Amino acid sequence: MQSTAQASWQGTLLEGSGLVESVGSGAFTGLPITWNARTASHDGRTSPEELVAAAHASCFAMAFSNKLAGAGHPAVSLAVSATVDFEKLEGGWTIVKITLAVAGSVPGIDQAQFDALAADAKATCPISRALNPTIEVALTTSPLSND
Repeated sequence: MQSTAQASWQGTLLEGSGLVESVGSGAFTGLPITWNARTASHDGRTSPEELVAAAHASCFAMAFSNKLAGAGHPAVSLAVSATVDFEKLEGGWTIVKITLAVAGSVPGIDQAQFDALAADAKATCPISRALNPTIEVALTTSPLSND
Protein backbone atom coordinates (compact mmCIF):
# COMPACT_ATOMS: atom_id res chain seq x y z
CA MET A 1 0.00 0.00 0.00
CA GLN A 2 1.28 3.44 -0.89
CA SER A 3 -0.25 6.77 0.04
CA THR A 4 0.42 9.93 -1.92
CA ALA A 5 0.02 13.66 -1.58
CA GLN A 6 0.89 16.59 -3.81
CA ALA A 7 1.81 20.10 -2.71
CA SER A 8 2.80 23.29 -4.49
CA TRP A 9 4.49 26.53 -3.43
CA GLN A 10 4.84 29.94 -5.05
CA GLY A 11 7.17 32.70 -3.91
CA THR A 12 9.61 33.05 -1.07
CA LEU A 13 9.27 31.27 2.24
CA LEU A 14 8.12 34.32 4.19
CA GLU A 15 5.89 36.01 1.59
CA GLY A 16 4.87 33.01 -0.49
CA SER A 17 2.07 30.52 -0.11
CA GLY A 18 1.11 27.10 -1.27
CA LEU A 19 -1.41 24.34 -1.27
CA VAL A 20 -1.58 20.75 -0.25
CA GLU A 21 -3.03 20.13 -3.70
CA SER A 22 -4.46 16.68 -3.18
CA VAL A 23 -4.11 13.29 -1.59
CA GLY A 24 -4.29 10.03 -3.46
CA SER A 25 -7.53 9.00 -1.76
CA GLY A 26 -9.29 12.17 -2.89
CA ALA A 27 -10.42 12.76 0.70
CA PHE A 28 -9.39 16.41 0.51
CA THR A 29 -7.91 18.93 -1.89
CA GLY A 30 -6.64 22.47 -1.85
CA LEU A 31 -5.53 22.99 1.75
CA PRO A 32 -3.77 26.39 1.89
CA ILE A 33 -0.37 26.55 3.59
CA THR A 34 1.87 29.47 4.58
CA TRP A 35 4.94 30.04 6.71
CA ASN A 36 2.85 32.21 9.03
CA ALA A 37 0.51 29.25 9.61
CA ARG A 38 3.55 27.27 10.81
CA THR A 39 5.00 29.88 13.13
CA ALA A 40 2.41 32.44 14.19
CA SER A 41 -1.30 32.13 13.38
CA HIS A 42 -3.25 29.60 11.35
CA ASP A 43 -5.80 32.09 9.97
CA GLY A 44 -7.69 29.32 8.19
CA ARG A 45 -4.55 27.73 6.76
CA THR A 46 -2.83 24.52 7.74
CA SER A 47 0.81 23.55 8.23
CA PRO A 48 2.89 20.41 7.84
CA GLU A 49 3.02 20.20 11.63
CA GLU A 50 -0.77 20.30 11.90
CA LEU A 51 -0.97 17.54 9.31
CA VAL A 52 1.59 15.52 11.31
CA ALA A 53 -0.60 16.01 14.39
CA ALA A 54 -3.65 14.76 12.48
CA ALA A 55 -1.74 11.77 11.14
CA HIS A 56 -0.36 10.88 14.55
CA ALA A 57 -3.69 11.25 16.38
CA SER A 58 -5.52 9.08 13.86
CA CYS A 59 -2.76 6.46 13.70
CA PHE A 60 -2.56 6.20 17.48
CA ALA A 61 -6.37 5.91 17.76
CA MET A 62 -6.33 2.93 15.38
CA ALA A 63 -3.33 1.28 17.04
CA PHE A 64 -4.77 1.72 20.53
CA SER A 65 -8.15 0.39 19.45
CA ASN A 66 -6.40 -2.70 18.13
CA LYS A 67 -4.38 -3.18 21.34
CA LEU A 68 -7.52 -2.84 23.47
CA ALA A 69 -9.48 -5.33 21.36
CA GLY A 70 -6.54 -7.74 21.40
CA ALA A 71 -6.54 -7.60 25.20
CA GLY A 72 -10.24 -8.46 25.28
CA HIS A 73 -11.45 -4.91 25.97
CA PRO A 74 -12.77 -3.40 22.74
CA ALA A 75 -13.29 0.33 23.08
CA VAL A 76 -16.74 1.85 22.77
CA SER A 77 -15.01 5.11 21.85
CA LEU A 78 -11.63 6.81 21.97
CA ALA A 79 -10.91 10.54 21.75
CA VAL A 80 -7.32 11.30 20.79
CA SER A 81 -5.53 14.60 20.35
CA ALA A 82 -1.97 15.25 19.23
CA THR A 83 -0.13 18.48 19.89
CA VAL A 84 3.01 19.19 17.89
CA ASP A 85 5.54 21.63 19.36
CA PHE A 86 7.48 23.39 16.57
CA GLU A 87 10.36 25.57 17.76
CA LYS A 88 13.29 27.45 16.34
CA LEU A 89 16.48 25.82 17.61
CA GLU A 90 20.10 26.56 16.85
CA GLY A 91 20.03 24.15 13.90
CA GLY A 92 16.73 25.49 12.53
CA TRP A 93 13.01 24.98 12.97
CA THR A 94 12.30 21.56 14.48
CA ILE A 95 9.45 19.46 15.77
CA VAL A 96 10.67 19.09 19.34
CA LYS A 97 7.78 17.20 20.88
CA ILE A 98 4.48 15.54 20.12
CA THR A 99 2.04 15.06 22.96
CA LEU A 100 -0.68 12.46 22.51
CA ALA A 101 -3.68 12.60 24.84
CA VAL A 102 -6.36 9.93 24.95
CA ALA A 103 -9.62 9.44 26.78
CA GLY A 104 -11.85 6.47 26.23
CA SER A 105 -14.89 4.48 27.09
CA VAL A 106 -13.56 0.95 27.54
CA PRO A 107 -15.68 -1.47 29.57
CA GLY A 108 -13.98 -3.89 31.95
CA ILE A 109 -10.47 -2.41 31.95
CA ASP A 110 -8.57 -0.84 34.84
CA GLN A 111 -6.42 2.28 34.60
CA ALA A 112 -3.12 0.40 34.81
CA GLN A 113 -3.96 -1.85 31.86
CA PHE A 114 -5.39 1.11 29.88
CA ASP A 115 -2.15 3.04 30.47
CA ALA A 116 0.07 0.06 29.56
CA LEU A 117 -1.81 -0.64 26.34
CA ALA A 118 -1.74 3.07 25.45
CA ALA A 119 2.04 3.15 25.93
CA ASP A 120 2.39 0.06 23.72
CA ALA A 121 0.20 1.64 21.04
CA LYS A 122 2.25 4.86 21.17
CA ALA A 123 5.47 2.91 20.67
CA THR A 124 4.16 0.73 17.86
CA CYS A 125 1.83 2.91 15.78
CA PRO A 126 3.35 3.40 12.31
CA ILE A 127 3.46 7.21 12.59
CA SER A 128 5.33 7.00 15.92
CA ARG A 129 7.80 4.65 14.26
CA ALA A 130 8.05 6.90 11.19
CA LEU A 131 9.08 9.80 13.40
CA ASN A 132 12.05 7.76 14.57
CA PRO A 133 15.21 9.42 13.19
CA THR A 134 16.42 6.19 11.62
CA ILE A 135 13.66 6.07 8.99
CA GLU A 136 14.83 6.20 5.39
CA VAL A 137 13.71 9.27 3.48
CA ALA A 138 14.22 8.86 -0.26
CA LEU A 139 14.28 11.75 -2.75
CA THR A 140 13.94 11.92 -6.50
CA THR A 141 14.10 15.05 -8.62
CA SER A 142 12.75 15.93 -12.04
CA PRO A 143 14.50 17.97 -14.71
CA LEU A 144 14.60 21.65 -13.78
CA SER A 145 12.31 24.04 -15.63
CA ASN A 146 13.56 27.61 -15.82
CA ASP A 147 10.46 29.32 -17.23
